[in-house]
Amino acid sequence: MIESRKQAVSIRLNAADVRKMKKLAVRLGARESDVVRFAIKCMLTRLGPLYDADVKGRNLVPVFVESGSELLRFFDLDSGRLEAIINDGVESSKRVDRDDIALLALSGAQEPYAALMLNELSSGSSLRQYLYEKYVYRGNAEPNPPAEPVRLAVAGGKHE
Repeated sequence: MIESRKQAVSIRLNAADVRKMKKLAVRLGARESDVVRFAIKCMLTRLGPLYDADVKGRNLVPVFVESGSELLRFFDLDSGRLEAIINDGVESSKRVDRDDIALLALSGAQEPYAALMLNELSSGSSLRQYLYEKYVYRGNAEPNPPAEPVRLAVAGGKHE
């Protein structure tokens, strides 16, 4: 049975955020509660893998790459806490390297040191590009994936 009842939740917002929310509601022709629900739904969608306890290791990289700096600053997450969130209970082949977690944590602090470390590691690519290439695009392959993607020939509807 799916529970469809709504539940009231009390939140505290600073005056500036309330003014912005009211202006947004007026501009959209919506209720303030609709604006709040929209914001919450967007946040839950962006951070969905974090509330799924089965999603761990390299599968969490996109969440922290896409929302990382905001998430890290707002919740004041350091590299130790970030490593625990990402790597606790993860088999070694799916773990995120400690140095890469430190880079994510540094990017949340917006320190120039993160940019210097990244330049050393990846010849000037962005942190997003570096982590996606290392953990997402190649993340589901063996630990040392081939340089070229493997192409499967399909004959008679079967992979060869």
